[in-house]
Amino acid sequence: MPHNDPYIIRHEATISTAITFIQLKAGTAYGFEILGVTVTQRGSTTSTSESIALVRKTAGATVTTGAIGTHVFLTDPNMANPNLALGTTSTGVIATAEGTDGDIIQKLGYNILNGYYYLPIPEGRIYVPVSGIIGLKFLTAPASQLWQAEIVIRES
Repeated sequence: MPHNDPYIIRHEATISTAITFIQLKAGTAYGFEILGVTVTQRGSTTSTSESIALVRKTAGATVTTGAIGTHVFLTDPNMANPNLALGTTSTGVIATAEGTDGDIIQKLGYNILNGYYYLPIPEGRIYVPVSGIIGLKFLTAPASQLWQAEIVIRES
């Protein structure tokens, strides 16, 4: 049975190309729901527009593995580790090869001075099934600067 604990996956990097920023793959025991997503930047004071997407992947991108404590954070040190699949085509950050994109679940433009915040009502949360893969992706090249992203999930 899943623990229903929230887990945070976060990363920051200088990005200037269309790329999968964070990729998550559900483990073989539980799927997960996305409780929230944020994307912000440090480096620009100029008002401009960017877009970001949550994309289901039919084949995982090649990513830097998201290790517990490095990119995947427990919100309480007493929690069990999440059931996320870890590996170079599973859960991780910054794609070096894109894999195969499936459906675009959500795509929104936003002003970089405000950031992107996805905080759905419970009925609108995105669910990722067992062994499913989802990526937070810049579909077009963003302005080159330090980007920060965070995805909060709960296994269910």
